[in-house]
Amino acid sequence: MISFKTFNANLRPLASLALVSLLGVGLSACSEAKTETVEAIRPVKVVEIASMGTTRELDYSGAVKARTEMNLGFRVAGKITERVVNIGDKVKSGDLLARIDATDYQLGVSTAEANLQAAEKQVETARLVDDRAAQLFAKKFASEAQREQASLAYKQASSQRDAALSSLRQARNQVGYAELRADQNGIVTSVNADSGQVVGAGTPVVAVAVDGDKEVQIAVPELEIAQFQPGKPVKVSFWSDDKLVLDGTVREVAGSADAQSRTFSVRVSLPDDNRVLLGMSATIEASVNNGKEFVSIPLSALAKQDGKDIVWVVNDEQVHARGIKVASFADAGVQVADGLKPGDIVVAAGTQFMAENLKVKLPTPEQRAASNEATAAIR
Repeated sequence: MISFKTFNANLRPLASLALVSLLGVGLSACSEAKTETVEAIRPVKVVEIASMGTTRELDYSGAVKARTEMNLGFRVAGKITERVVNIGDKVKSGDLLARIDATDYQLGVSTAEANLQAAEKQVETARLVDDRAAQLFAKKFASEAQREQASLAYKQASSQRDAALSSLRQARNQVGYAELRADQNGIVTSVNADSGQVVGAGTPVVAVAVDGDKEVQIAVPELEIAQFQPGKPVKVSFWSDDKLVLDGTVREVAGSADAQSRTFSVRVSLPDDNRVLLGMSATIEASVNNGKEFVSIPLSALAKQDGKDIVWVVNDEQVHARGIKVASFADAGVQVADGLKPGDIVVAAGTQFMAENLKVKLPTPEQRAASNEATAAIR
């Protein structure tokens, strides 16, 4: 007869084996449940590529300037004793702008006057000697050499008098140059020297913007300078007034690039408008021919993969990466030169969550229509 204690001891290994089997079945069931998880479908915002175009817009910022701006300086050196005008003052032709100490130049006038008086006395003396020599030669009391010598002395004295007269005129001009005056009507835009400062001849003291035509000066990079030629029409808008938009014309293109910025200076002529003031900030908008057709996409649709520009194109409710060639960037989008065609559906947002062959859910037709209208506004 088997005891109850011995029977329990024999059942323990069997119970442990049964428990291990049940745990194995449970883990297997969990694994199968994970395998059978349904693949997620991500909703996306898309835009449909519309018809292509061959032009694009270029925008450059600049400032309104006078067509002619004069940097005025004294024609002689000296110490500035008075500056009459300030920045913003309107001046007329002949108005006094500044004055330098003319004491030394006035002394030069006095010296030149004295030299002229001495030269005139020498001329008078030489003329009397020449007349006397001519009389003596006519009466055979003087030789021809003596007569010629007296005539030559008179001519030399006359030349010295003329030189003294020229020196006097020059000295008087220098006294006049001690006053800096405006050449034309305009407005003072800058002051570069003040009272008490010693300036050399030609040193800019006051800048005056001449009344008349106004222009906008912009800096264009060398990659786009070929698109700007004299006579090209452009649109000019102003930061201070959104409603102020004028038709401008490219007047001048610099023949060489700036040594530091490597950009070309372009000046755009403006029509006469009293609302346009010197120094106002302006934007030049120019339509240029791209030379090939291109399409526009939102900036949020552009992505990078292995250092290359790509977009995610939807095909059969799956996304696929496609390489593109970017033509240029605008404020609200990207202009693509190659890689897309009309009818392509491109993911417009959330590109960082995309992966190759990822299943996506497209928006409703109404939502897609609204997105396409927004994209069309880019162009």
